[in-house]
Amino acid sequence: MTTPKPVECWLTDMDGVLVHEESVIPGAPEFIAALQESGTRFLVLTNNSIFTPRDLRARLLASGIDVPEESIWTSALATAQFLADQRPGGTAFVVGEAGLTTALHEVGYTMTERNPDYVVLGETRTYSFEAITKAIRLIEAGARFIATNPDVSGPSPHGMLPATGSVAALISAATGHQPYFVGKPNPLMMRSALNRIDAHSESTVMIGDRMDTDVISGLEAGLRTVLVLTGSTRPEQVGRFPYQPTRVVDSIADVVPLVAELRPSAPG
Repeated sequence: MTTPKPVECWLTDMDGVLVHEESVIPGAPEFIAALQESGTRFLVLTNNSIFTPRDLRARLLASGIDVPEESIWTSALATAQFLADQRPGGTAFVVGEAGLTTALHEVGYTMTERNPDYVVLGETRTYSFEAITKAIRLIEAGARFIATNPDVSGPSPHGMLPATGSVAALISAATGHQPYFVGKPNPLMMRSALNRIDAHSESTVMIGDRMDTDVISGLEAGLRTVLVLTGSTRPEQVGRFPYQPTRVVDSIADVVPLVAELRPSAPG
């Protein structure tokens, strides 16, 4: 068996790993500080497409975690990059929030309801029946259907909320067309993140709290994976999956010493 390469880069999920809603998970500030102090390249990933990186930086900072804007990679950014690669300067009808519309504008996309190239569905806290109806009619008329992520639900302080995957299922049921999901568990999201920080899969680790999105997308992109037990996947569920993470730890606090332990040795 070959010895794993030293870890030069880290990718980490946000919700369930670094924070629970607005509350910091113990060890998260120390983890980010360890990466920054050692000069290790990293990205914080999220399937949530509601917020821009600037919004998320402010949210993390309020929780006590200092992450630069450029170190945050969202499913909205990955979706915008994917569409810009597929059809540069295209048009889209968007059901979503500022995180998604801003990302699309920044890659040169135009938002329109008139014969758009794509219907792009993202996360929103105020899904409008009128907007969903418009999306259905545009897809029926030939627009291609893209969704930022397949998560069917998400957390809130008051309990579970329907998320992008649930609304995508509604639109699919009405149109007979399935969307192409860009976010996790699509390894495309991982590969776009790796490219963003010039990282290689053999020397990068993905940290997540969900076996069915974080771990599998890391695995399929060729990364080592760490599952933390502070989020969605419970300890008794881990063994039921046909694939396993490289490591299972209680929380991000257990990963802090690994930053120094696994990084490349300084030249002697």
